[in-house]
Amino acid sequence: MNSDSTVGGGRATAEPSTGALPTTTLGTAGIRVGTQGLGCMGMSEFYGPSDLTESRATLDRALELGVTLFDTADIYGSGHNEEFLSDFVNAERDRVVLATKFGIVRKADDPAYRGFDNSPAYVRSAVENSLRRLRIDVIDLYYMHRKDPGVPIEDTVGAMAELVREGKVRALGLSEVTSAELRAAHAVHPIAAVQSEWSLFSRDVEATVVPAAAELGVTFVPYSPLGRGFLAGTFTGTPDAKDFRSTMPRFSGENAVRNAELLAPLRTIAGARGITPAQVALAWVHAQSRLRDLAVVPIPGTRSRTRLADNVAAATISLTGDELATLEPIASNVSGNRYADMSFTSAGRE
Repeated sequence: MNSDSTVGGGRATAEPSTGALPTTTLGTAGIRVGTQGLGCMGMSEFYGPSDLTESRATLDRALELGVTLFDTADIYGSGHNEEFLSDFVNAERDRVVLATKFGIVRKADDPAYRGFDNSPAYVRSAVENSLRRLRIDVIDLYYMHRKDPGVPIEDTVGAMAELVREGKVRALGLSEVTSAELRAAHAVHPIAAVQSEWSLFSRDVEATVVPAAAELGVTFVPYSPLGRGFLAGTFTGTPDAKDFRSTMPRFSGENAVRNAELLAPLRTIAGARGITPAQVALAWVHAQSRLRDLAVVPIPGTRSRTRLADNVAAATISLTGDELATLEPIASNVSGNRYADMSFTSAGRE
């Protein structure tokens, strides 16, 4: 054990895993994971065609490198992502920590539709459907994907807590919630993880949600820590219409042009270090664990073994104080919201 290394200001001791990553725990649930997970959404939908053979190889390679938290949701590919992951999860069940989500409702005849359902009855039906698609008996980390404004969060988390008592779920998580919602939920049942967008381009969660998570001992799981690829420095032009980033203001027109100019400090640091801008961006996210006394487990998504290896390597890159200061102004200068409709996030409810 590497007793000199800690994650989350002493809340969780980091120790070598079987791969290159140190480990931490999810809240107080006692579930240990590598300090970087893998977002699996793009293997089924949203970012254009996917090579399922390469995606499966990426899953296997992730385990070899010490990644153990694999993140999906019932809406990714309208169930396809859970079904795709099922073979991998079952083959490596004793090593994989599987996170999935419920609460966003889609319509088969309207691909753009997004509704919400957090009712206790829906929670129960959703978990059974996810267990069936994944072909497992218990979900390690079960998230409420989005808050349904028509259902008190206490009712939703109460239903989720029943799943824990029944042995169908090990730990509970919330996605895109406010600090008040996190506190209310945590009072009903311990919340192991809160997931929201957090990156050099998206820092609104730092106002109240991050401090609340640190106070409550809840692990923070940043999704899109690379700004949906923008921070990797490889984005050019307007996304294809089949790429859902085409609906996001930050990727359109003058916003995209101005945002690309913000990458200069990342390129400067990357060039001096001999690393990539993506690694600089991920190293910044990992640095927040130490700076904010908080266990942080980002889940960058990729379908490529090469990008995966680069992402994992970033988890052990330490940025200097001067480098962090150079990166500090970026978020305040970003043009465009992260979603066209910000009611899809917690930002409008804070």
